[in-house]
Amino acid sequence: MFHSVMDYARESGSGVAGTVLIPARFVWPYGGRSVYLSGSFTGWSEHWPMTPVEGCPTVFQTICSLPPGYHQYKFIVDGDWRHDEHQPFVSGIYGTVNTVLLAREADYISTILSPQMPSGSSMDVDNEAFQRLVKVSDGTLHEALPTISQADLEVSRQRLTLFLSTRTGYELLPESGKVIALDVDLPVKQAFHILHEQGIPVAPLWDFCKGQFVGVLSALDFILIMRELGNHGSNLTEEELETHTISAWKEAKLYLNRQTNEHGGVLPRLIQAGPDENLKDIASKILQNGVAMVPIIHSSSEDGSCAQLLYLSSLSDLLKCICRYFRHSSASLPILQLPICAIPLGTWVPKIGEPNRRPLAMLRPSSSLNAALNLLVQAQVSSIPIVDDNDSLLDVYSRSDITALAKDNVYKHINLEEMTIHQALQLGQEPYPHGFSSQRCYMCLRSDPLHKVMERLAKPGVRRLVIVEAGSKRVEGIISLSDIFNFLLG
Repeated sequence: MFHSVMDYARESGSGVAGTVLIPARFVWPYGGRSVYLSGSFTGWSEHWPMTPVEGCPTVFQTICSLPPGYHQYKFIVDGDWRHDEHQPFVSGIYGTVNTVLLAREADYISTILSPQMPSGSSMDVDNEAFQRLVKVSDGTLHEALPTISQADLEVSRQRLTLFLSTRTGYELLPESGKVIALDVDLPVKQAFHILHEQGIPVAPLWDFCKGQFVGVLSALDFILIMRELGNHGSNLTEEELETHTISAWKEAKLYLNRQTNEHGGVLPRLIQAGPDENLKDIASKILQNGVAMVPIIHSSSEDGSCAQLLYLSSLSDLLKCICRYFRHSSASLPILQLPICAIPLGTWVPKIGEPNRRPLAMLRPSSSLNAALNLLVQAQVSSIPIVDDNDSLLDVYSRSDITALAKDNVYKHINLEEMTIHQALQLGQEPYPHGFSSQRCYMCLRSDPLHKVMERLAKPGVRRLVIVEAGSKRVEGIISLSDIFNFLLG
């Protein structure tokens, strides 16, 4: 849950001489069309507008420089006065109001260390916020992160494992919907047109001769094909791409030399699951084989014939089940309340003195499309943050974006080295068909608790969150669905 006051710093005020103003970030995380802030610091007469956090349209924020002391405030949401029930509040002449106490510089250490704070008071709640700040010898303020209790971690993992082990694939099946499968004798060109038009990154392959599902075709396959087309020494021509079937591409030596289980391309055998398999086993199949989705297939025979494709299961579906079940009993999973910066989770930009941390792959919008495709394959990542010269987030280039080149046969007329990432992303700026969301950048803050990150990742179409610095949007890291499950399942 967002805190109404999350970040504190010191700056010189421009008002009364000697006054120290403290920037305080107020957050309303519950949505609305228009949100304003009003309080004792505005005389309750002024209404200060709050703006949506980019990438988080239901979260509104504003930063106010306030003098030290006790303040009361409320939110005006779509014309109605509201208070945040998850933050400290009291009853007063203006009804129920939230409260915050901002301490002076001299109060920081005493506020942090004082064990005599009366429980339940506004000072006690403020103490929780200030406990995240530690003053060091150079006078700067640093965040003191909570630590993970090994006991809490084990309890949380055991309860999650028990939940997933006692639920089956049937719980993933929607009440209605469609699942798209491709014939292996379909031309590759037509197959990728379908992936783009349907807005899907992967599709199972059906072999009519064998009467079985024999594999999957993913966006990674198209990346490999595009790289070969751009290779001057390649034997694959655009004409062959027009006529080559999926099965011919699969069996070609060119493809066999490049296919790899870790990258999620077409595998030697189909990774699938039955509807009666438990959710933990389905999650393990996705993680261990590095695939984006596992088809849920019901087969009435041992040889795999008479197979019925029921659904394409993903980690997003599994996470949705977890969030739905534990939403009203989050206390049973202690780790859900921890901020993500306090958890060994995701890939972060290395800090000075951390040379062994895996670097986070990022590119500029002027980088070539070929550089992006090479990085997606070589770094074994599914997406790359696109940043400006200050490393502030501009966009994200993902594996699935490659299918935009199938539209109007764009791939025939481009040079991978000459086309920039910015130009490639513009190809996919039109709204997706069939009602899919066209939002591309999904973000979170390092201070967000794990349960909030999980709720966002469980939404359709969200496969990863870019961790950004509040205000500047400077990229600090990235968290994917697989990161969440690798951590939760240990």
